[in-house]
Amino acid sequence: MYIIVGLGNPEPEYSNTRHNMGFDVINILAKKNNINLNKGKFDAICGTGIIQNEKVILVKPQTYMNNSGESIKKIIDFYKESLENIIVIYDDMDTQIGNIRIRSKGGPGSHNGMKSIVEMLSSENFSRIRVGIGKPIEEFDRINYVIGKVKDEEMQELIKGQELAVEAVEYWLENGIDNTMNKYNIKK
Repeated sequence: MYIIVGLGNPEPEYSNTRHNMGFDVINILAKKNNINLNKGKFDAICGTGIIQNEKVILVKPQTYMNNSGESIKKIIDFYKESLENIIVIYDDMDTQIGNIRIRSKGGPGSHNGMKSIVEMLSSENFSRIRVGIGKPIEEFDRINYVIGKVKDEEMQELIKGQELAVEAVEYWLENGIDNTMNKYNIKK
């Protein structure tokens, strides 16, 4: 079984922001694979189903971004799932808009949601898909950049990255992490 987590913030004002790329990817995966996201447990909205002949749990933590690890730890403790079967999807300023980067493990960088997960799991040994959101023009404006509203033309580019992440998850479940990194970690 795979636990596929998308990071974001639960309040409506955060929808359609760069910081909710993980939630958006989970929503697309759920819709495409007929998975209901309606179970409110583990401080998350969850849905269970099958993608590429693999049982999956799709997860959107409801703890706010900076406490995402609390929800994920509860899920992992309950299901006793190995960290190698965890995929975390989140926004990344160091990846160009429309692109994704996949890693099998690594540090959290400057992303507070990932910092929370690493801290709660006491490990960096879980996979992740970073969905590119690009960097703000003014470096000091990072918070407004990630949670601010996105212009329609830029949203179209962000959606390309979301769709690429969905495709990568489906490919991953069928072909494994190494093949997925080889296919999708190509500079465009």
